[in-house]
Order: sequence, then structure tokens, then C-alpha cells
Amino acid sequence: MLDKLDWVHPRLEELGVLLSDSAVVQDQEKWRALMREHSQLEPLDRAVTRYSALLGERAEAQAMLGDAELDAMAREELARLEQDIPAAEREIQLLLLPRDPNAGRNVVMEVRAGAGGEEAALFGTMLMRMYTRYAERQGWRVEMLDTNMTELGGVKEAVFSVIGEGAYSRLKYESGVHRVQRIPVTESNGKRQTSTATVAVLPEAEEVDVKIDPGELRIDVYRASGHGGQYINKTDSAVRITHLPTGLVVTCQDEKSQLKNKEKAMRVLRARLYEKLQSEKDEAYAADRRLQVGTGDRSERIRTYNFNEGRVTDHRIGRTIYTIDAFVDGDMDEILDALAFEDQQEQLKRINAVQ
Repeated sequence: MLDKLDWVHPRLEELGVLLSDSAVVQDQEKWRALMREHSQLEPLDRAVTRYSALLGERAEAQAMLGDAELDAMAREELARLEQDIPAAEREIQLLLLPRDPNAGRNVVMEVRAGAGGEEAALFGTMLMRMYTRYAERQGWRVEMLDTNMTELGGVKEAVFSVIGEGAYSRLKYESGVHRVQRIPVTESNGKRQTSTATVAVLPEAEEVDVKIDPGELRIDVYRASGHGGQYINKTDSAVRITHLPTGLVVTCQDEKSQLKNKEKAMRVLRARLYEKLQSEKDEAYAADRRLQVGTGDRSERIRTYNFNEGRVTDHRIGRTIYTIDAFVDGDMDEILDALAFEDQQEQLKRINAVQ
């Protein structure tokens, strides 16, 4: 393995020299690209150095075998190294996995009520708060882009961005149908109900990622309305943008300014177009996403929130935790860590199958 990785440290040193070159510093695009490569290679270089040191320790311990005074200590050392070396190899393998090209992006999240009427909309509100609380724990920023609420404060549809380092890497696993089982506040006879909401997680695209021809847009403005159709604005500030070639429609009415609503709607449109372009390039990804997001039917789900039993079950990995109150308050790492680990295992299996 070390023979195949002998390029890592020289390349890291070369990057250090390039990043201090005044000509490179002036070319900000090139500097950022080299900086990204440097930050990705640093942990790999540390892992390779540690692995090399462990191999050296093993060779020294093996040389001590048979020595009357050192044999016992050597065997104890070798027993430790039999665990440490495979762990170090695994760390290197994980660091060599292809990096998700969207890993460093912010995300646009969409939460929509599914089956279950008003209770599904209230569940959507709970999910939106859960992601907001998780973002706060991570030091990320949440910006609402568009909301369509019920009179009871439920979410028919909410679109918001999460801005921060690692947002997409962590939240991408949330795409799909979420199911809740609980006694709704709207239920007078105390009967438990099952409702659903769908979540979509889109990598936020920059203008350079998606070229949008203004001539292919139809932009309509109208008066924003609140819960139950009540007017919250007396001017035509709400914006609806239709991308004519694809038929994608985006609306935004959260801001009082028509210009701000248009800017937010364009952010959502770019994210949806970016994902559409990615999906068209990779049909396997597109098929997988269709399975994840589904239709919102009760029988489809990636995760169940059962309040009667106090549990959250992620059906993709068969993992159940019994800390539902903490989880919906944004303490999501236990399940997100397990999902990331499972994802890494699947990638390793595919790589090993090819080799």
C-alpha cells in the first residue's frame, strides 16, 4: 500500500510551495482549487505517516521474538499492532474514497406534507424545526426561501437553505419519505394516526454551475397571502418563476420586497436545475432519488418517528434509537453518523469488488 501512496507527501509539499507563490495567490480561482486539494491531502498524509510508523513498529517487534528477555513484550506489542494496522489501513481506504463533488456545498431543503391532512402539515413543521435546530448545533445558518402554511401553523410546503461547512455531506441522507405515528393534537378521541412528509435535499448551485437564459423564464408577480388566504401584503411582491424548457415552477412570497423574492426564487430554481442536470448525467442516481423521495404514501418511508414508543427508526440501516425528543430537537448525529458509515461501507464494497 505504501508504494502506491509514495506520491502523497511530495505533492503536499509541492502544494505548500504553490500556495505561497504570489502569482498563484493573485489567481484566486486557482488558489482556492489548490487549497481544496491541500486540505484533502493533509489527513491522508497523516494517515500514511501513521501507517508507515506502525509497520516499522511491527518489524521491530518481530525482530525481538525469541529473545529471552524481550519475547513477552514483543508478543504483547504484536497483539496490539494486529488491531492498529488494519484500522490504519481502513482509515487510508476511507480517505481514498471518491469525494462527493457536492460535499462542500450549502443545501436547499424542501419539506412537503404528504398523507395525513393537517397532521401531516404539523409533522412538516416539526421536521423543519428539527433541521433548524440541527443546523444551530452545527453552527450553520438557515434562511427561509418560501413557506406555505396552514391556519394551524402546519407546513404544506417549506423551502429553506442551510449554509455552512459540511451541510450537504450531513443532510443529504435526509431525502425521502418520513413517517410519524402519534396522537394528533387535532384528534379528539385519542386515536393514533400515521402521517407522512417528504424531504428533498438539493445541493445549492452557483450561477457558474447553471446557465439560465432570461429569455427562457416567465416571471409572474402577484399579491402574497398568509394562512387561510389572508393578505399579508398589499403590493404584488410574491414571485412565480417558470423555467419554460423544463416546466419547473418556483414561487417565493416570504419577503416584502419583490426583488428579494425574485432572488430567492432564482436560488431555488438553480438548485433544482442543477440536480436535474446531475440526474440526467447519472440515471442510477436519478432512479435512487426517485426511490428516496417517493410519493408521500404511508407505505413508503425512510424513517419512522413513533412518539407512543419514544423511538426513531431509520429503515435504510435498520437502526432504532429511543431518544425521540432529543432527536427531533436536533440531536441527530447518532443516526446521521450511522448512515454515513453505511455509505462508506457500500463504497468500499464496490471498490473491492472491482479490484
